[in-house]
Amino acid sequence: MRGAARVVGADEAVAAIPAGATLAVGGFVGAGHPEALTSALERRFLATGTPRDLTLVYAAGQGDRGSRGLNHLAHEGLLRRVIGGHWNLAPRLGQLALAGKIEAYNLPQGVLSVLLREIAAGRPGVFTRVGLETFVDPLHGGGRLNARTTEPLVERVEIDGETMLRYRSFPIDAAFIRATAADQRGNLSFEREGLIGEVLPIAQAAHNRGGVVIAQVERLVECVADPKAVRVPGLLVDLVVVADPAEHAQTFGASFEADFVTAGGPLPAPEPVRAPERRVIGARALREVRAGEVVNLGIGLPEAVAALAAERGRLGGFTLTVESGPTGGLPAGGLSFGCSRQPEAIIDQPAQFDFYDGGGLDVAVLGAAEVGEDGSVNVSLLGDRFAGAGGFINIAQSARRLVFCCPFRADGLAVEVAGGRLRIAREGTTAKFVRRVKQICFHGPSAIARGQQVLYVTERAVFALGPDGLRLTEIAPGIDPARDLWPGMEFGPLPGCPVLMPVDCFADPAK
Repeated sequence: MRGAARVVGADEAVAAIPAGATLAVGGFVGAGHPEALTSALERRFLATGTPRDLTLVYAAGQGDRGSRGLNHLAHEGLLRRVIGGHWNLAPRLGQLALAGKIEAYNLPQGVLSVLLREIAAGRPGVFTRVGLETFVDPLHGGGRLNARTTEPLVERVEIDGETMLRYRSFPIDAAFIRATAADQRGNLSFEREGLIGEVLPIAQAAHNRGGVVIAQVERLVECVADPKAVRVPGLLVDLVVVADPAEHAQTFGASFEADFVTAGGPLPAPEPVRAPERRVIGARALREVRAGEVVNLGIGLPEAVAALAAERGRLGGFTLTVESGPTGGLPAGGLSFGCSRQPEAIIDQPAQFDFYDGGGLDVAVLGAAEVGEDGSVNVSLLGDRFAGAGGFINIAQSARRLVFCCPFRADGLAVEVAGGRLRIAREGTTAKFVRRVKQICFHGPSAIARGQQVLYVTERAVFALGPDGLRLTEIAPGIDPARDLWPGMEFGPLPGCPVLMPVDCFADPAK
């Protein structure tokens, strides 16, 4: 019989991480992130210089763009290598990567979450089409972010005459995971957590390797009475740390929101969309979402779609999903992204990406940092900052229909809407529609070959992707293409017969 769970302090727990270990950390932005453990590991390294030369592995971005989350681990010497799905929330990690201080990989978030499951099972990796012709394809860099990073973790293979990518398995030596409660045998329950993430495969991967699994919880209980509520069995857990409440907030944006773990109640009203360009883009994108469909909304500008759907009484007509696992309800934004209010279900992240990759999404509404002449999209490389692709590559490659949302130009753009017409009050200084994107996260020609329908929605025009590139299909009332479109693009779209964008896209905000 197993003994009782070993409950220790965070500083004692992280002392079990050996030098050179591969450490997997669970979480999504701030939800599910074991803040007490990553901050304790930082303290230990700064005080003792140990452990050194860790490989950090994580699927979803974890941080607050400041000092929390994986920013705690961004120290030269502590890390040798980072394999992550999204980097923007942990800028300190990004700085190490861009400076060549660490080996650094950006692989698709969905692939990494599933890869952890393959590692746990001792299988040789993930074989998938996800990532072909993007920057994670070995033909285009293999997801390696600097010259110091040389080992290939992705390879092209032929299976039944079809080209696919193999994302290679590697050993996991240690795991940081988080739950709500641990019972006397170390069984973990998640009743106050807004998501489940990939905690089970992380724990299984480390345990099956003979490594150490450390779980952060907010409380101890005698027994989790409902065995179906246990998401990680105690036999996988080596050490349990009861966190201070300040390091166990439900998300980095909220101490605790009952709506994130409750179903059946009324949906709260989203924050109204005030910026005129966001209202126009959100309203036009919303018209592409049909009743009964399964939808994924990206972070940022696409969030306006949900807010306008609520404003116009359409929110209950389709199902919103989040790649982290919530299904139904209203996705949260900001530092609570990854959770949903009043979700109908919360499944684990690998299962959600199985659903996405298999074609379960009817439509995805996503952002775009750059759009190329061939319809390719960059969301990862932003000037001198590396944001990473996150779940974008999986979602953009698998949804039946895609709506990319972005302002026509960036940096300083100001528009006015009055009388159903759009006026450019101040033009943006940076082109969004460029001849060639800096980094390919979505490959336009491959989308055409797959039969995807792709639109690019801006505040002043709508473009559709065809076999020969982008074609202008709609234009905002009040916009003169010769004045407001062609000078602001690095290429000319294919000629067409554009119509006016729908009048309801320029309606005044609800009072």
